Amino acid sequence: MALPLSQLPQEIIREVRGRKGLAFLAFVIVSFAVLGAGFVWPYKYQSDTIIFVDDRNIIAPLMEGRAVATEINDRTSAAKELLMSRSLIEKVALDPEIYPDAPSDPAALEYRIANIRSGLSVRPRGDSYFSIGFSSTSQMEAFRVAQKLGQVFIEETKDRKRAESRNAYDFIDKQVKSYEQQLAQAENRLKEFLSENTDGTEQEANARMAQLRNQLELAELEKKELETRAASLQSQLGGIRPTITQGRTEDTYRERIRILEERLDSLRLQYHDTYPDIVILREQLAELRKQRDQAAERPTDVSSLEGEEAVNPLYQELRANLSTTRADMATVETRIESLSRLLEQQARRMERIQANKAQYSELTRDMEVNREIYDDLLKRREKARVSMHLDIEGQGLNYRINETAQFPRTPSGPQFSMFAAAGLFLGLAAPFGAVAGLLQVDPRIRARKQLEEDIGLPVLVEIPEVRTPYEKRRDRKVTLLIGIFAVLTVTVYVTIVVLAQMGVI
Repeated sequence: MALPLSQLPQEIIREVRGRKGLAFLAFVIVSFAVLGAGFVWPYKYQSDTIIFVDDRNIIAPLMEGRAVATEINDRTSAAKELLMSRSLIEKVALDPEIYPDAPSDPAALEYRIANIRSGLSVRPRGDSYFSIGFSSTSQMEAFRVAQKLGQVFIEETKDRKRAESRNAYDFIDKQVKSYEQQLAQAENRLKEFLSENTDGTEQEANARMAQLRNQLELAELEKKELETRAASLQSQLGGIRPTITQGRTEDTYRERIRILEERLDSLRLQYHDTYPDIVILREQLAELRKQRDQAAERPTDVSSLEGEEAVNPLYQELRANLSTTRADMATVETRIESLSRLLEQQARRMERIQANKAQYSELTRDMEVNREIYDDLLKRREKARVSMHLDIEGQGLNYRINETAQFPRTPSGPQFSMFAAAGLFLGLAAPFGAVAGLLQVDPRIRARKQLEEDIGLPVLVEIPEVRTPYEKRRDRKVTLLIGIFAVLTVTVYVTIVVLAQMGVI
């Protein structure tokens, strides 16, 4: 049964007092072992290069939407992956300024690369900073490697950004040229199709057919109107005489006199009265007036024996209208026949259009898709061009050395003074720790409570340990002797530490 915790401190002190020699020996061994570890512990020197991530320059807002700056996500891990790459570490391992006399055989090179990788560290230092560090047992090696790593990292980052933007531009430019050829081929196919099929579109054909139907309907209506009109004129001509007899009455002479007078007035405006036509007209007028006077003296109820046959004007007008109507009917019939033929042609045209509709849609769709992708790629190529120039000029997101590596003056990690202080502390704690561990595994009963819990009965009497006067004197002598040796040991320990700090040993 384990010793109760309440009894543990008391038992530890009793066991240590009972085994003073072993406790002193454990103190000496542990303290000097830790001090010796401090002497042989290899000191490492750390040198760091501070990198600043410049992602807030003035170019970003000015070129927003027109250029894409190369982004670097998770900067610390990205930087560590890049620095751990063999190509970059090999540049450092082969630098003659860092390793001037290093052998160049593959085994030695691999050893240096492994050594650089083991000592390399990348740590974040805020949102826009991180450090590239290198630790080594050599101060100069730590300084030069950290300095070289920062320089190589900046150069490699710039080269990769330029290569990335250049590759992006070349890829998009290649795609632009490819889609340009595809677009030209699609346009040529559509052009050949349209040149071979000149029927037009379905919408045009439907509009043309509707127009022809309207014209045909109007022509048929017009034909019916003309047929009705021709029948009406024909029936009217059947009841009218073609000619009429005109007698020489006073009114007839008066009308002829009026006509001749108008003609005479017209000639007088241009010629003199001696003009032959004017003289003849005067004689005719005089003769007509004489005949008018004679006709006026005849009785009004007696018809003139003299007369002449004349064409009936109404008959002549109706006949002319009938001829015109028949000519219009022939014209309309011709137009109806032409419109019917055009409708038949248009129907065949519609059949051809429907047959070519699927092919036309496919050609048009291919051309539109290629044109859309081509236009989008043109815009992207210009953005890639500007982005490439941004990376070439060092704009956009950039890494910059904010603080160069410094020559390490003091070693990093545990130092000799820490080992010295830890040696004394661990030496004093070692006996007590060892006794505490032994008490937990010791099966012997050391306290009343252990026995009561083990047998389930109360302990009535506890007999204390009794020592004789001789044993007490011997114990005091041993304690004094161990105390003297402890003081001497601590004095030697402190002397060694002081000499080591002063550089004597």
